[in-house]
Amino acid sequence: MLTVDLGDLGLAPGARTLDLGCGHGRHAHGLFMTHSGPTLAVDLNAEDVTAARNGGAALVTKAPEGARLAFAAADALRLPFEDGAFDAIICSEVLEHLPDYETALGEIARTLRPGGALAVTVPRGWPERICWTLADGYPNSPGGHVRIFKAERLKADIEARGFSFRRRHFAHGLHSPYWWLRCLFWESQDQNWLIAQYKRFLEWDILERPLFTRALERVAAPLMGKSVALYFTKTAP
Repeated sequence: MLTVDLGDLGLAPGARTLDLGCGHGRHAHGLFMTHSGPTLAVDLNAEDVTAARNGGAALVTKAPEGARLAFAAADALRLPFEDGAFDAIICSEVLEHLPDYETALGEIARTLRPGGALAVTVPRGWPERICWTLADGYPNSPGGHVRIFKAERLKADIEARGFSFRRRHFAHGLHSPYWWLRCLFWESQDQNWLIAQYKRFLEWDILERPLFTRALERVAAPLMGKSVALYFTKTAP
């Protein structure tokens, strides 16, 4: 389940890509399967890095020639990479977790080469606000979300660091109701029959990708997509 449209990065063969805050590696794995170049996936959480590495190991025989995938633990506020080290950076569903997200944006700007592509995704404002309203535990969980972004403010913050905005889209419209249900029944969500059935539906959709649910998603994403994705080109040195 990818939030970023990898094709919109415009990666040339051999381009160096960073998946910053990779979690369990969904975007890194997607890049590894489609891009003939090196991908580095990093996360502050060592357990997530291990899970992402294990998932990537199963894809080795399916990757295109020239594809390389590596994982490491790293702090988004102090990236251990040289200036301009990457041709493209993905930062998906990360900034909402960081109290000091502006320092992370500075590190992204520093390590991306001029002309490089950046894709940033965060939870969309109004679906996220419903989650915060329904359950105090949603933003207050360990490692949870510390802010609700306004997309225009985030866009301006990134542009101020030498980036040119290209486009935006919304993603995961079918997932918003799932999170609203989880928040509505926050204390009993693990035992809730309706939540369990909805989760099964989403898993079936991700694995099978039937035309019916793909059509539903095309309608639902612009209306109530859980995430907003913003795409930029770095224009300043």
